[in-house]
Amino acid sequence: MAKEKIASSADGQVRSVAKALMILNLFAEHQREMSLGEIAKEMQMPKSTLHGLLVTLRDFGYLEQNEEDGKYRLGSQLFTLGNIVANSWDVRRVAAPYIQSLVDQVGETVHLVVFDKGEVLYIDKRETNKSFRIVSQVGARLPAHCTGVGKVFLADLPPEEVRRIIAAKGMQRFTKKTITDLKVLEEELNRVREQGYAFDNEEIMEGLHCVAVPLRNYTKKVCAAISISGPSSRFTGKELESIVRLIVKTGEEISLNLGYGR
Repeated sequence: MAKEKIASSADGQVRSVAKALMILNLFAEHQREMSLGEIAKEMQMPKSTLHGLLVTLRDFGYLEQNEEDGKYRLGSQLFTLGNIVANSWDVRRVAAPYIQSLVDQVGETVHLVVFDKGEVLYIDKRETNKSFRIVSQVGARLPAHCTGVGKVFLADLPPEEVRRIIAAKGMQRFTKKTITDLKVLEEELNRVREQGYAFDNEEIMEGLHCVAVPLRNYTKKVCAAISISGPSSRFTGKELESIVRLIVKTGEEISLNLGYGR
């Protein structure tokens, strides 16, 4: 049997596939049902050509069609594929080379944490022989109100959810600098939202300073956080400014690799 000739562009793209993907992108942009006529106008394509592409996308589950008015919308197959992709993005695996690079550059302890049941759960820890000795380990849990990483997660939540967590977990004092007043914490979280990073200034341990940033995935929500921790004496002035710039940049790079902004 002779092979069917496939129409393609000079750069190797298959035109029909490219058009189908452009249709899906159009729906993602408009986020609503659209008629054949609307799509044809937006795509500047003949209805006869477009109809075949829409039917094919519908039959494979990438589009669905309203039985009443014939309009099209994005289909459930995209959700299925999205979940498969999301599950393949293991935040620990993706973040590993970045947090090791942070350790190599600053010589301080770097943590990777997730938020679980109103607490921060440590899932990775990297340090050097020169790192400040910190009583933390993979699998450990700490409160959110007095840790930089915890503040990053709380800042991403609605105020009522923050109050619910605090009501359930309390605000235990660990040092004289621990925030134990909800109003003060809410003001702190506002600062975190504005600047994009959080500090723990000897709030969980005397002499320990921490800078934390959020990691966001394709949902645009905070899915994890990383922090650089060390002695307060080394987290001042220009050195602190340098650490903040570095961890913010690293957080953005990891987030991009987790699908944020795509």
